Amino acid sequence: MRPLPPATVVGAAVIAAATALVTAPAASAAPTAPAPAAPQAQSDNPGVLATSISERLGTRSGGSYLDNGKLVVTVTDAKSADQVRAAGAVPRTVARDGAELKKVTDTLDRSVKTAGTAWAVDPVSNKVVLSYDDSVTGSKLAALKRVAKKQGDAVRMERVPGTFNTLIAGGQAIYTGGSRCSLGFNVRSGSTDYFLTAGHCTNIGSTWYANSSGSTVLGSRTGTSFPGNDYGIVRYTGSVARTGDVYLYGSGSQDITSAGNAVVGQSVRRSGSTTGVRSGSVTALNQTVRYAQGTVTGMIRTNVCAEPGDSGGSLFAGTVALGLTSGGSGNCSSGGTTFFQPVTEALSAYGVSVY
Repeated sequence: MRPLPPATVVGAAVIAAATALVTAPAASAAPTAPAPAAPQAQSDNPGVLATSISERLGTRSGGSYLDNGKLVVTVTDAKSADQVRAAGAVPRTVARDGAELKKVTDTLDRSVKTAGTAWAVDPVSNKVVLSYDDSVTGSKLAALKRVAKKQGDAVRMERVPGTFNTLIAGGQAIYTGGSRCSLGFNVRSGSTDYFLTAGHCTNIGSTWYANSSGSTVLGSRTGTSFPGNDYGIVRYTGSVARTGDVYLYGSGSQDITSAGNAVVGQSVRRSGSTTGVRSGSVTALNQTVRYAQGTVTGMIRTNVCAEPGDSGGSLFAGTVALGLTSGGSGNCSSGGTTFFQPVTEALSAYGVSVY
């Protein structure tokens, strides 16, 4: 791994030897006549088009996803299909609209209390996928199957190897006490600089350092949210220089110019202090995950691998910031499932922006 120049901090970056390894759709709106728009699904930020259409259709859509670079939007009526075409996306008629799928997820929210479970709408199959890890066995699994059976064909069960855990470890990177995480994105409000990371990281310490010995201070926690969400913010108080880039571990850095919403099927990359840069795709949005450490909602689910210490690291697509590494199962030898906190929610909560 090629270290960064001394005293430079980039999103999800590692700095060697005493310098830093520092790294919802809106409510349903009344339909309006859409202005002609060019398809945006093949850009770095397909979430712009997906969010716009979601705001117009509300619960009349069961979600959207990318297919061969084209944004596909699920609908249940001809009028909605016309609106999707006019906006520059591809409509697909399905059996269940967003309202029906929400009833299913609401039922799971109330009925499933077992750690090691997760659920979200899969727009491709037009079903809710109820996932469970290796810790859910015996009577717990039997109870889970009974809940799923009551929803009929609207729910598909899926076993995920490993266990769902937040990804934190003792070691190097950004540190607090004896724990290590990864920096997500450097952000700013006015002339004040901060960085975002995972909330389960900021929960455990208020002062953050660039090295394990604690001799180089990065800053102090000013906000944290976990469980429920998984984001936290640290205000820089140290003199370490920083940029808005994401470090690519031996392949330079990626400039980040904006933040956006992810889309199912979108190709993404993740940068973290344990396993460097890894790639994959988005497999679900608005995911609910019941970790042993607490429940989070509204997560991005991916097939990108991650390991302990990658927590808080950057999820991005091109120049667009998408999320903060939360947790998951598996590893980068056998593969795995990783969940991310949408970064737009954290930016809005703290009134900051990427730069």
